[in-house]
Amino acid sequence: MTAGEFSGKTAVVLGATAGIGRATVAAFAAAGARVVISGLGAEEGRAVEAQARRTGAEALFIEADVTRADEVRAVIERAETRFGRIHAAVNNAGIEGRFGAVQTAQEEDFDRIIGVNLKGVWHGLKYEIPHMLAHGGGAIVNTASSAGVTGIAHIALYTASKHGVVGLTKATALELARSGIRVNAVAPGPVDTGLLHRMVAGHIDVEAIAASVPMGRVSQPEEIAAAIVWLCSDAASYVTGHTLVIDGGLTVG
Repeated sequence: MTAGEFSGKTAVVLGATAGIGRATVAAFAAAGARVVISGLGAEEGRAVEAQARRTGAEALFIEADVTRADEVRAVIERAETRFGRIHAAVNNAGIEGRFGAVQTAQEEDFDRIIGVNLKGVWHGLKYEIPHMLAHGGGAIVNTASSAGVTGIAHIALYTASKHGVVGLTKATALELARSGIRVNAVAPGPVDTGLLHRMVAGHIDVEAIAASVPMGRVSQPEEIAAAIVWLCSDAASYVTGHTLVIDGGLTVG
């Protein structure tokens, strides 16, 4: 992505205070975008905001919980008030599931992971789409996972939530295909983030996971962020309803 690709444009990133979200903010800022940073943790959010501003980007942090519709709506409303039109939106907020057999999960585990990983994406779409319809279109990217395109044992609820994101992306893209709004998803494999380390702690070494990847390593958040920004760019103008798998060949075949 070249510097200035998003000059004069605004990107909103939900789930932006760590990992892939934080890297995505940095990538949009490097491409010239104004960035709205949203997530949990004021200290972390202010740090991401400051990082973006150091590159010369206009940035605004708004703390919000994606499981709360009113808070997501407020992010979009404040973004519009501050910057006008939103050109790109990324629904990235997600949490890890508890590692273990599906029958050992509790109802509160199910409600929490679906509430954040799937309902949180829907909340983003619910308020991003009307804004974009009113302002001539835009691009939306949802963060799924390689667990959303294949089955992975011992993280069944996480896998279910990410399959839901893929399905939601496809259906929404079809609904909006003639509206000027493109909707896509990324499906990262193992990424060197806190989420991965927390998810497998005490069960699998990250080194062992890396060894299972055909490319022999886990990815870095910046690699996923680059794909997200590309999907939001004019270079991807004919791409919608697609889930871009970025997993070092893990799910090939």
